[in-house]
Formats: sequence, C-alpha cells, structure tokens
Amino acid sequence: MYQTLKTELAEGIYIITINRPDKLNALNKDVINELGQALEEVYTNADIRSAIITGEGAKAFVAGADITEFTDLDAQGGSALAQVGQDKVFSKIENAPKPVVAAVNGFALGGGCELAMACHFRTASEMARFGQPEVNLGLIPGYGGTQRLVQLIGKGKAMELLMTADMIKADEAKKLGLVNHVFGAEELLSKTRELLLKIQGKAPLAIARIIALVNEAATASSTGYSNEIKAFGECFGTEDKKEGTAAFLEKRTAVFTGK
Repeated sequence: MYQTLKTELAEGIYIITINRPDKLNALNKDVINELGQALEEVYTNADIRSAIITGEGAKAFVAGADITEFTDLDAQGGSALAQVGQDKVFSKIENAPKPVVAAVNGFALGGGCELAMACHFRTASEMARFGQPEVNLGLIPGYGGTQRLVQLIGKGKAMELLMTADMIKADEAKKLGLVNHVFGAEELLSKTRELLLKIQGKAPLAIARIIALVNEAATASSTGYSNEIKAFGECFGTEDKKEGTAAFLEKRTAVFTGK
C-alpha cells in the first residue's frame, strides 16, 4: 500500500514505521503524503485505538528532512512546504482524537524531532539523539519546532538548543521533559505498546477530550478552563461514564465502548 512506510495493526495499536533506512528515514514529499494517508486511517478506522510512529533500522527515527528537496525553493516555496507538512501531518498528529506516541529509536533531528514532538508523548531508546540543527543550513524549524520545543522544555533551554543546533542524548531529553521514558533498544516497542494498552483500557471519549484540552493548555489559550468545564459535562452524557462509575462502585474492571 505504501512506498515509504510500513504499517501493522495489532491489539488496536497501529504501528507506522517510516521505511527509508538508507536515507536515515529522512522526510521527503512522499513520506509526508503517505504519513498523511496513514493518519487518515488513525482518524477513521474504528479498529485503531492508538498509534505508534517509529523509524526503520537501529540508526534513525527520522534524521531530518530530505535536503535535496530544498535546493530550488524560494521564500514562497519554503512557506508552502512547511504549510503542507503542518496541515497534512504535524497538526493531524497533535489533534488526533486517539493517542499517537513516538517511539524514537535513533536520530530525531530537524523534521524528525518535530515529528516526535507533534506526538502526544515520546518514548526513546538509549541510542536516541534529539536536535534542531536547522540554523546550520541558514534555516529555522518549519514544522512547529520553535513552538513545541518551548512548550515541552521551556523557553531558555529551547532557545539554546535552537540557536546552537546542539544534539542531546536520550537521558538528557528525559531530564528536560522532551521524552517520558527511556528504554533499551530491544524493548522500546514492547514497552511503548504496554503504555498504549493501558491507555486503551480507559474511556475513549474521555481520552479524546484529554488530548484536546491538554493541547489547548499548551498554547496558553484563554478558553482552556471554560472548554474543560464543557467537556467535563459532556462526559456525563456518555455510556462510558455510566459504565465507569458503575464498575467503580461494583468493584470490577470497566468495559468501555466509546459511546
């Protein structure tokens, strides 16, 4: 089905693997287009409860954008490239109503770091490396890097990493809050799956609202509290709320249906 991706669906978890290991899984137009298609599956396929984005091979998650596509772009072309990527992939990931987690297995640089940051949270192998080296090319991040890095690790450290183009290891990324967990390379996917299976045991409609409201909080939106009140009330009208409260009172495990 895909030329640049591998996909697998098991136990409700849709694993999307960027499959260009000879190019360190660099993002090009084909990858962006196919990621957009795979994300449509996440949104529309009821069998998909959550998703993992990762990279093929041990070296790279995504080592950046494919710079060969930059050489003939002018200012307008550069803006268009960033807009398409944000619309088709990065915003879609961030606003997906189902959990999308990055399992970072190697270099996550430039667009690769931005791809990981667009996910709802990140796990990493001990070999993972993160960085935004765009200033080395006379550029800046164009897929949300200047915004999401600040949200995740704070203004001062984000400013330093963006301006120095320094690369950081997985353990420092965890200390900074860029990643949630660091695992051995051989258990990265299995441990990430465990986290998602735990989340899949919760009420899907509540999870979707959590994603939307936390995203809103991250942008310092003035309507976050009022929207939380509205979404809280909406949850009371769901079958999942009835099941969840009944299961709690009856001291049993809830079985949620997403209704």
